[in-house]
Amino acid sequence: MRYKYCPQCGEKLILKEAGDDGDTPFCNVCSRFWFDTFADCSIILVANEFREIALLRQSYLSDKYCTFVSGYIKPGETAEETAYREVEEEIGLKLESLENCGTFWFPRNEILMHGFIGYVKKAPFSLSSEVDSAEWTPAAEVKDKIYPDLPGNTAFALYKLYLNKA
Repeated sequence: MRYKYCPQCGEKLILKEAGDDGDTPFCNVCSRFWFDTFADCSIILVANEFREIALLRQSYLSDKYCTFVSGYIKPGETAEETAYREVEEEIGLKLESLENCGTFWFPRNEILMHGFIGYVKKAPFSLSSEVDSAEWTPAAEVKDKIYPDLPGNTAFALYKLYLNKA
């Protein structure tokens, strides 16, 4: 989000040079720069010991494609804490381990995605109300069920990283 008005006092912001950052929104009343902000999210490919991946259906995201567990990072929470929390909230499983796979920019929604591969023992799912359904899917079949491999698709990037671990 690019600020136009000061979130503290409501004054219309001006552009002022902020060193290496160049022109940046600035409040003359509060004497403060307001740098662009964006949301951070954790996305987790959850795999079990049988090389199956948890695929979720969430109709508010797509009627056609499945997705992985994901969720916004709450203030005061790390990306890793979000990953553990979201897996437990969305599919009712506790992660045994978690691998950080880096960050990915999702330009369509201006979100910084923190990608992870999480490992669990295979168990039935206990779904949250925001998940319509979930299934364990053999890794080789996942590519046909998730969004295609296009720029900005973090799920497919995580999927390729997982396959390369074999």
